[in-house]
Amino acid sequence: MITTIIVIVLGLIMIVAAIMAIYVKNLVSAVISAGVISLLASIIYLLLAAPDVAMTEASIGSGLTSVVLLYALSRIKKLEESKAETFDDTFTTLETEGGSDD
Repeated sequence: MITTIIVIVLGLIMIVAAIMAIYVKNLVSAVISAGVISLLASIIYLLLAAPDVAMTEASIGSGLTSVVLLYALSRIKKLEESKAETFDDTFTTLETEGGSDD
């Protein structure tokens, strides 16, 4: 009985975390809430007497996937910053060379 209540509560928290992952504006927060979903799923698997599935979900679903997504976000941010710097340098060069046809 108590296990059923815990599973239902964890399922509701997972639904809230999923909605938060969809609607939050910050991508890091979305990745973290997706990791929370996987972590709660692993707890549910453990309560349902599937420790092997729980360990796999915790390590791959929550751990590795979150790390890979956060790494990808950091790489994208660095790439966007370098593109912005390149654009600024090009624009400055065009201004100093008198790039207009007046």
